[in-house]
Amino acid sequence: MTVTYSSRTIANGASIGGRVFGAFATLFGTFADWNDTRVTRNTLRKLSDRELDDIGLCRQDIERI
Repeated sequence: MTVTYSSRTIANGASIGGRVFGAFATLFGTFADWNDTRVTRNTLRKLSDRELDDIGLCRQDIERI
């Protein structure tokens, strides 16, 4: 038995797969960025006021990061 696929069917299938992968990659990237920001803020909150001043920040700056 021979199955013949048109190039259009293959291209559409690849296109849909690419869009699904792209959407997943975007979602994963957004989550990774959010998590990096969360970890950074938590680390900065643990620093003393003097340590924050040494790196040119104050407590109010942490939430803007």
